[in-house]
Amino acid sequence: MTVITRFAPSPTGYLHLGHAASALFSMKQAGPHGRFLLRIEDIDQTRCRPEYLDAIYEDLAWLGLGWEQPVRVQSEHFADYQAVLDRLTDMGLLYPCFCTRKDIQAEIERIGNAPHGPDGALYPGTCRHCSAQERSDRIAAGESYALRLDMDAAIGRVGRELVWFDRSAGRQVATPEIFGDVVLARKDTPTSYHISVTHDDHLQGISLITRGQDLFFASHLHRLMQELLGYDVPEYHHHGLLTGPDGKRFAKRDKSKTLRSMREEGMTPDAVRDLADQF
Repeated sequence: MTVITRFAPSPTGYLHLGHAASALFSMKQAGPHGRFLLRIEDIDQTRCRPEYLDAIYEDLAWLGLGWEQPVRVQSEHFADYQAVLDRLTDMGLLYPCFCTRKDIQAEIERIGNAPHGPDGALYPGTCRHCSAQERSDRIAAGESYALRLDMDAAIGRVGRELVWFDRSAGRQVATPEIFGDVVLARKDTPTSYHISVTHDDHLQGISLITRGQDLFFASHLHRLMQELLGYDVPEYHHHGLLTGPDGKRFAKRDKSKTLRSMREEGMTPDAVRDLADQF
């Protein structure tokens, strides 16, 4: 079977050495007879910038990477993600949450000893118990809200153990409940990473998802989404993260390690590729 991988950066800053390592890793996993795709994950329209998008193409080409055309740009496909949200709504698995961050924090402090997941304290479920009439009235009144997944209902609908295979960690049993009632869309961002990436990986036929170890836990939730939506289940390979001398992983705010700055300092693509190969 042809291996299909992808590199999916967000244009919220210039690519750094860690991005180069991730892109090169994904391309290598596809191998000489596989397919390597580039996808632009720009659903956060408040942070994404056209100059960063242009720089992604320029930096990756400078490194010597090639990819298929056309490139899927997520901001051009919000209607696709809305259709996914509509399906989950029709299943009775989404509910509007009107709580502000302050409201949530206050409720967590009130109940004490709130369970925690990969993203911190879990949402206490305040709006899960609102009646249909109350939800309708508050939406009609123009209140801002997010759409949350009713995790218990979603797991109950599946009704069986979910597994996935990671090439670096072996067989995994999905435990999406660690996320609680996770947000899947907001008013200012009408989708989420969890919705868009799960949908696009299925749509593009990605057979091997390669991404950093920092996204390992997200795969537990994505496995649930795949099951609910009838999507194919790919293999995964969560690679290590390239770090600096201080042990901290590279970030877009670290301008000294961007591919652009390295190029301006006279580094060659081969030298950058050698550095990226160290992880």
